[in-house]
Amino acid sequence: MTTTAPAVRQATGSKVAPTRHPFRWLAAAGVVMLLAMAANSLVTNPAWEWEVVGQYLFAPSVLRAVLLTLELTALGTVFGFALGGVLAVMRLSPNPLLSSVAWGYVWVFRAVPLILQLLFWYNLALLYPRLSFGIPFGPSFFSVGTMDLIGPVTAAALGLALHQAAYAAEIVRGGLLAVDPGQREAAAALGIRRVRRFFRIILPQAMRSIVPNAGNEIIGLVKGTSVVYIMALPELFYQVQVIYMRNGRVVALLLVAAIWYLALTTVMSVVQHYIERHYGRGRS
Repeated sequence: MTTTAPAVRQATGSKVAPTRHPFRWLAAAGVVMLLAMAANSLVTNPAWEWEVVGQYLFAPSVLRAVLLTLELTALGTVFGFALGGVLAVMRLSPNPLLSSVAWGYVWVFRAVPLILQLLFWYNLALLYPRLSFGIPFGPSFFSVGTMDLIGPVTAAALGLALHQAAYAAEIVRGGLLAVDPGQREAAAALGIRRVRRFFRIILPQAMRSIVPNAGNEIIGLVKGTSVVYIMALPELFYQVQVIYMRNGRVVALLLVAAIWYLALTTVMSVVQHYIERHYGRGRS
């Protein structure tokens, strides 16, 4: 039988003292001091120009830039992970051709910087002035000008999605490989169809590994949309650049962008938390 603390005190006649951690308290006090100093600097230093930040935080041009940032993030996420899921299944395919093509795609798009990919798609008309649609290696039914078909927003969304697909493929593939092979064998032994086996048994378990990494990639994509400034698209970072080049309030406008990026990533982190909790049910 385990001896309790009151029984120990009664038997020995002495009080049991709790363990003290003086260095832990000193470290906590130091952190509090540093936080207080940082907060005091943010409040009292007039160079931060908080009144200018408040003036432009909800300005119509900034809000339109935030909406474009969200639009590019949504397009890059949806199409990137849709293509990435297909590539992940191809990588795991026993067919050597499918596996090799998927590996080659991931290799190329992870090796080439995103900014170069965006410039390539933006200048695609230099290589192909017109895009034809018809029978492969046969007659074409109609053609359209590349500049008419692929505008700046389309080129940005295409570049972000194709770039994101390479990373999404590895995230999904890692999640599928994390599922115990015995789950597949048990489902096959029960006679469950392959498609139903994948979507009802394998994928829900793989999501436990996929969601944290996917959430990290999507949050990175929110900030990665700032790269499209090279295409003169009025997303958040480009728009604040335009404003501070006009009025000279560099720090204040950079703070506006930082606050919006912080708000967007915070909301996405909260959503990620609840999705992780949903797929983590039944596990400690």
